[in-house]
Amino acid sequence: MKQLNIGIIGAGRIGSLHAKSITYNVPSAKVLGITDVKKTGLAELAAELGIEKIYADYKEMMADKEIDAVLVCSSTDTHADISIEAAKAGKHIFCEKPVDLTPEKVQAVIEAVKKAGVKLQVGFNRRFDHNFAKVKSMVTAGKIGDVHIVKITSRDPSPPPAEYSAVSGGMFLDMTIHDFDMARFLAGSEVTEVYASATCLVDPAIGEAGDVDTAIITLKFENGALGVIDNSRRAAYGYDQRIEVFGSNGAAVASNDTDTTVAFMGEDGVVSDKPLYFFLERYMQSFRDEMIQFVDAIHNDTSTPATGEDGLNSLLVALAAKKSVALGRPVLISEMKQ
Repeated sequence: MKQLNIGIIGAGRIGSLHAKSITYNVPSAKVLGITDVKKTGLAELAAELGIEKIYADYKEMMADKEIDAVLVCSSTDTHADISIEAAKAGKHIFCEKPVDLTPEKVQAVIEAVKKAGVKLQVGFNRRFDHNFAKVKSMVTAGKIGDVHIVKITSRDPSPPPAEYSAVSGGMFLDMTIHDFDMARFLAGSEVTEVYASATCLVDPAIGEAGDVDTAIITLKFENGALGVIDNSRRAAYGYDQRIEVFGSNGAAVASNDTDTTVAFMGEDGVVSDKPLYFFLERYMQSFRDEMIQFVDAIHNDTSTPATGEDGLNSLLVALAAKKSVALGRPVLISEMKQ
């Protein structure tokens, strides 16, 4: 099997993580080159991981015929345009979420990928989490029976800077979009209706920037199931990531991962570890496995496990949630397609 040559666009926190994950965990692929608008640290990262090429910009990477696939880990507002250029250059694409903040631009990426005949995988890494993947396997095997309720708790340990909302699209498009994808993934069905109630209880500056930091979202699915998601930008005890799928035959529950499973039991009570601090600690295994499956899909010419359509449909749910908060009523997904 020919080793897949990968180029990484964007060498920030997530780009560096993927570079290390591929180098250390994916023997059938190699990070051949890297680029970033900020040149600081590029040479050091390349030296650490044995990356042969540092490109002046992503266009230079696109022109390199040795590059088979690219990882788009740059700022959100560049994802779609770079992905379209990559498709036209015949490169397979892994794009971090969201692909774009507008359905029209995401659809343009999907069409470009289909026209070029290349693969596209969207960075919904939580699908590959060992806990959540186990729950999904139980749903798929019919162990839970017909799915009736999907419950997701997703709370960050601390909020981002308020100014981050201006470029991220806000909490629903930046944070909750992972939960919208997970809800669709677990239910095995598309969302038809969204009703979101949200406010700002963590940081007033986030509200002043036009965003929310606390939300309850209810979902209706095509298969008749219901869903509920609760979000907060700050949980005092750490990164809270739990799911439950309840069905006609029973329920599957995934709890938080912790540093250890040790609990101290004394006369004052029982004390155990807090959840792992944040997404880099909590989801490291999932980042590794999503890269393995992306490379495998290219080598084996199979569908990627998180497609452009998944990116589009989760974005539509996120936009419907924003509209629901603004209007104070449930919003049909069909409204977002008009």
